[in-house]
Amino acid sequence: MPVTAIPLSPHVGLEITGVSGRDLPTRKAVVECLEALERHGVVVYREADISDRELVIFSRLLGEVVPNPTGEHEFPEIATITLDPSRTDAALAWYRQGNFLWHIDGATDELPQKATLLTAREVDENGGDTEFASTYAAYAALPAAEKERIADLRVAHSFATAQRRAHPDATEEQQATWARVPAREHPLVWTRQTGRKSLLLGATAGKVIGLPVDEGRALLERLLDWSTQPRFVLRHRWRAGDLVIWDNTGMLHRATPFAATSRRLMHRTTLVGEVAVG
Repeated sequence: MPVTAIPLSPHVGLEITGVSGRDLPTRKAVVECLEALERHGVVVYREADISDRELVIFSRLLGEVVPNPTGEHEFPEIATITLDPSRTDAALAWYRQGNFLWHIDGATDELPQKATLLTAREVDENGGDTEFASTYAAYAALPAAEKERIADLRVAHSFATAQRRAHPDATEEQQATWARVPAREHPLVWTRQTGRKSLLLGATAGKVIGLPVDEGRALLERLLDWSTQPRFVLRHRWRAGDLVIWDNTGMLHRATPFAATSRRLMHRTTLVGEVAVG
């Protein structure tokens, strides 16, 4: 099959066909992937059918891989993403309902993760698409006065904030468990070494440092609504074997709802983040 590469929208997404998993763990493929990520933010390798071993090797070539501490997989770098408690830890399956909210990966780490690689082992025809919103494009489209207003703001991100939004009826004991995960502060405007800027938002963002709580939340909600307008959003409908890679600090993402009994099964790796400028 010939290799084709088709942009998916003006702001986000490149779909590549004709590439298999065994083609990806090479220096040439890595360079091409990183260039595509820089330009398009999300790279879709349609039906690449990458093996777990190939996924780990490719991830390591792209950058330093975040270890998965759950011990749920043969390869310690791989996380199993499912809501089915028979395939993963029941508590993890419950927490991962938060994936239905707009978020970035690793927002409660010292550095948000650089990129995420997600491959579909089984798909659900009735749900479980993944949506991406480019906060590169969203930031670029802001009025100059708004950019100036938010330039130096910092935001507190916490696991508890995200879980309260996903599980508003949680028990006091569950909320106490969430609170044990340390919160992190990150700049609202994330600036790379290249000077390129994006917005760091999502379900973990709880308050803006130095602003009254209500004012800060209103600002974060307004910017999230701005960033997730249809013009900045790409929706990916999964096929078994797809591999999707995205620039994590420049893209919000979320799964569209699906049942806890769904067969949907993903394998994921993530890359260690890079320090922002300023």
